[in-house]
Amino acid sequence: MPAPNWRPVAGRADIDAMVEIAARVHPGYPEDRAVLNERVALAPATCRMLSAGDTALGYLIAHPGRLGVIAPLNSLMGALPEAPDTLYLHDIALLPEARGAGAATDAVAWLTGIALPCGAMSLVAVNNSEPFWTSHGFVRRNDPALDPKLASYGLGTAYMVRLLSA
Repeated sequence: MPAPNWRPVAGRADIDAMVEIAARVHPGYPEDRAVLNERVALAPATCRMLSAGDTALGYLIAHPGRLGVIAPLNSLMGALPEAPDTLYLHDIALLPEARGAGAATDAVAWLTGIALPCGAMSLVAVNNSEPFWTSHGFVRRNDPALDPKLASYGLGTAYMVRLLSA
């Protein structure tokens, strides 16, 4: 099998693969195909598939956003915000066989370069992933106004931000 690499999302087959990977990796955080499809359609330049040859191993969905603003789980956005001030990492999902080889770290490094003009990156950490994100410079940001939306992601979630400078 060829070495895994991140590449642009390429059509319906990749969305199908995202749905399958999400079901395996994030069973407690279900999102409809329409949500994944919309995110990719709104921000194709910041969405990627991790693949080795024809085998999909993971995906990355990120899009421009506003600090302190998150969508509830499994909800459509409608449009990207005006005057974004963060690159919001909606989801990164890797199958077990793709973990431990640095693919997530490579994705964060790539996104960091893209996010520099925004000045920040943000995300909701789930599945006890806060230590991973902390190791990449993200800091938990407590904001009671976000609590209702964070609740849709379940217990143990955290809104995290990484401020960037050129």
